[in-house]
Amino acid sequence: MTPHLSSLVGSSLALAVGALATCTGLDRDRAFYPTVMIVISSYYVLFAVIGGSSAALLGECAVMAVFLAAALVGFRRTLWWVVAALAAHGVLDLVHPHLTASPGMPVWWPDFCLAYDGIAACYLAASLLRPRPSR
Repeated sequence: MTPHLSSLVGSSLALAVGALATCTGLDRDRAFYPTVMIVISSYYVLFAVIGGSSAALLGECAVMAVFLAAALVGFRRTLWWVVAALAAHGVLDLVHPHLTASPGMPVWWPDFCLAYDGIAACYLAASLLRPRPSR
C-alpha cells in the first residue's frame, strides 16, 4: 500500500468512526475516546508480538503505558488529555520507524496511524468545542 493510500484510508476511517460515534451517541459516554486511545496504543505492542521481538515488546509496553496513563487521566479529568494523547501518538507514528525496529509492523502502518491519530484528535477537539444542546 502506498503512503498516500494508507493515509487516505486512515483519515477516512477516523472520520467514519467519529461520525458513527456522534450519530449513534456512543461518544456521549466519556469513556469512548479514552478506550479508542488505549486500543490505538496497543497496536505497536501487537506488532512486537507478531514480530517475535522481546526487546521491541518491552519498549512498546513502556510506550503504551504512557498513553494508557494519558487516556485514564483524560477519562477522569478532561478529554483534552485524550486529544493531546492522540496528537502525541501521531508524532510517535512519524518517528517510530526511526527509533525502533519492529519486524511485525507493516511498512504502511505509520502513515495509516498518523493519519488516523491526527484526524481523530481534530475530531475530538472539534467535538469538545462544539456547544452541547441542553436537555
